[in-house]
Amino acid sequence: MTACRQPGQQTGLGRGQVDTGHANLGESKLLGRGTQVGEQVLFVEWSAVDHHLPIVGTEQNTPGAQVAPGQSGPALQLRWPDESATQAFARALVAQPGLERAFITLHGDLGAGKTTLARHLLQALGVEGRIKSPTYAIAETYDTERGPIWHCDFYRFNDPQEWEEAGFRDIFAGPGLKLVEWPQKAEGLLPAADLDIAIATVDASCRQVSLQGHSALGHALVQGLAKAVTKVQVQAQAQAAKEPQA
Repeated sequence: MTACRQPGQQTGLGRGQVDTGHANLGESKLLGRGTQVGEQVLFVEWSAVDHHLPIVGTEQNTPGAQVAPGQSGPALQLRWPDESATQAFARALVAQPGLERAFITLHGDLGAGKTTLARHLLQALGVEGRIKSPTYAIAETYDTERGPIWHCDFYRFNDPQEWEEAGFRDIFAGPGLKLVEWPQKAEGLLPAADLDIAIATVDASCRQVSLQGHSALGHALVQGLAKAVTKVQVQAQAQAAKEPQA
């Protein structure tokens, strides 16, 4: 697999390495191999790719600070070198409290990996068997221990009347997790999202990802993920310190 990096970024970010460099967190550090968590290697190949956007907050918007309704919080920028990183991210997001009542929009071009992420999220939430793409059905629903989940794809959505006829107004007013691909196709009809996830293709396997919260719940999800990345960074540093020097 080719290196997952943008032109001008530092090289050497191999499998299992995490780079969470930011002005608020000090200099970036390469962190050896991934951290073993139970039987899984979690967060392998995650890294923050934009050193100009806050990861855990700024002086004006620190972790735990109150954010006005409708105000966008700091963006969390990540890099997924392959699908295993997408799966690890999905499991980490599922571990965040409150996810079962979130409205999450998934942005990206065709083939960016929106449906792949949704499938990994559904599997991490306990959905078994074949998970169909909602491209043609527009919406698929699942019942889980954490409540109902709606996976919608509005790529083929053209008629606002269909919104009312299909009962989407009631769906989005009701409980449950909502995952929506191509939300811009229903612009003006959808309520405000709690969390936006934008996926950009870097190469055949690598994805650059941006997360931004737009509600108290969305901010909490981003902060929880940012803290998880930082925690793994500290764990990896401790592990690297124990390894014999070459």
